[in-house]
Amino acid sequence: MARIRDRTEDFKDAVHRAALSAGYNESKMAAILASFIMHKPRQRSSFTKAALKTLESIDTLDEFLMKHRKDYIDLHRTTEQERDSIEHEVTVFIKACKEQIDILKSSINDEEENSKGWLGIRGDNSNADTIAHKHGVVLILSEKLHAVTSQFDQLRAVRFQDAINRAIPRRKMKRGGTSNSTDISKTNNLELREPDHAELRESEVHTEPIMVQQQLLDEETRALQVELTGLLDAVQETETKMVEMSALNHLMSTHVLQQAQQIEQLYEQAVEATNNVELGNKELSQAIQRNSSSRTFLLLFLFVLTFSIIFLDWYN
Repeated sequence: MARIRDRTEDFKDAVHRAALSAGYNESKMAAILASFIMHKPRQRSSFTKAALKTLESIDTLDEFLMKHRKDYIDLHRTTEQERDSIEHEVTVFIKACKEQIDILKSSINDEEENSKGWLGIRGDNSNADTIAHKHGVVLILSEKLHAVTSQFDQLRAVRFQDAINRAIPRRKMKRGGTSNSTDISKTNNLELREPDHAELRESEVHTEPIMVQQQLLDEETRALQVELTGLLDAVQETETKMVEMSALNHLMSTHVLQQAQQIEQLYEQAVEATNNVELGNKELSQAIQRNSSSRTFLLLFLFVLTFSIIFLDWYN
């Protein structure tokens, strides 16, 4: 039995000599060997970088909401100005994330338009798969952003309900205080108007101008109280309506985002239906080709059979 010889070193020497003859020096060969051992990281596309950045922004927004959740809900921890600042920061975060998602959608649409030929038909299936994958990435980002915004909407609903609950008892207390003050002023006027008849006769000349001034002041005070009460009721009613309008606005934005996600799903279904139609057209063309080839074969068979019969008849 022949003895096996290890010629790995001979192969390495041959490769080294061939590299030197091709003009490679020692540093270049060392770099090539290092590249075989330590592979370079794969370069990410601009879409992947933007999607990862958007995902980091959404995660940062979620962490911000979890951190300031108690500060936003609890009335004793923060003031109204601080809660307004938290709400403003969250709104800015959400708008920035939506803008980034819109940029990703526009880039996908541009890529899809560029991938189509002059007849509007895609030429490469791998590019179609890449576009479908990007649509899935955008849909996932939209769902994550919708989940975070729904949490913020719940927090805002709690805050608005607390504001409404605090505004209703305040209005009742103001109305009760106004009625009490009017009753007190009426009793004071009655007490002032019921002195002894003897004293009135003695000091009628001196007290008559004072009583007239007091009555005028009381009437002006009551008029101002009624006017201020009406203004306070109008302001509180306006505040309640503004709170309700803000809540409805947020609910509408949430529904708009849900409709956008539904439109994305419909678009994906339309893309899938288009691919199925293209596959169906290919199958139909293949079936037509098979039908034409079978028809040609049948005609050729009939021709050969007829010629054979004629030849046999002539031969006989």
